Amino acid sequence: MKLRIFTEPQQGADYDTLLAVAKATEDLGFDAFFRSDHYLAMGDSDGLPGPTDAWITLAGLARETERIRLGTLVTAATFRLPGPLAIQVAQVDQMSGGRIELGLGSGWFASEHAAYGIPFPADKFARFEEQLAIVTGLWATEVGAKFDFDGEHYQLKDSPALPKPVQNPVPVIIGGTGPKRTPRLAARYASEFNVPFHSVEDSARSFDRVRAAAAAHGRTDELVYSNALVVCVGDNDAEVARRAAAIGREVAELKTNGLAGSPAEVVDKIGRYAEIGSSRLYLQVLDLQDLDHLELISAKVQSQL
Repeated sequence: MKLRIFTEPQQGADYDTLLAVAKATEDLGFDAFFRSDHYLAMGDSDGLPGPTDAWITLAGLARETERIRLGTLVTAATFRLPGPLAIQVAQVDQMSGGRIELGLGSGWFASEHAAYGIPFPADKFARFEEQLAIVTGLWATEVGAKFDFDGEHYQLKDSPALPKPVQNPVPVIIGGTGPKRTPRLAARYASEFNVPFHSVEDSARSFDRVRAAAAAHGRTDELVYSNALVVCVGDNDAEVARRAAAIGREVAELKTNGLAGSPAEVVDKIGRYAEIGSSRLYLQVLDLQDLDHLELISAKVQSQL
């Protein structure tokens, strides 16, 4: 089981804060640093000092880290045209020496689209599917060949399909709990399938649907299966309660819906996810100032896995 640090910068974090968390992620032996791709804070947060762009952030971190994987969970297909997105990801992959992963989703948060003048189409999923075909198709096109695509929403003609990423292919992460369309797309395009913020039992059902879709699609390689869960660990009950209060959550709720409690409790719950085939956990860290939290997880949770 690999542990990855997953941040939500739209809740209030500038680049320097994200850099500090990314460097701690690397120094403490975690596998990867990921961030959400949102432009508007959610809940009661004022979002100050304001949003940071996911791919600009990752470009900076690509040059300021050496080992950890970097990626989005997940980029919204509504935010970017597929051709420029393929260029952005390929370039940041080059800048990182081949450490980038692209989590891509259809987009869902209508308010942030309205706040920043981004169209929010009704047919988001159909556009998302075409984006997957285009982005992966551009990367797979041989140097010197051309790429064409004639879809309902996007058309490309005589694209040189450049630049190329270092990795061939760049890992693509698709997530969600949809019963039909999501497993089909994961089976066709994903290297990893992620279930965010769901129980062991619900995750197992989602994993099984994707396994069935992959078999029906004729895939011979095995997808990586993963989960994203909010994390809140403490050496004692008081420390757990303090960390829960700092992110506006209740301990009992976090123990039910996330990874919360003592290191031993958290290790035990991680084991339950491992039993259903999850091999990566994205630890959603909501208090980005509490680097001692990462040190505790590294020393007393990660060390036992």
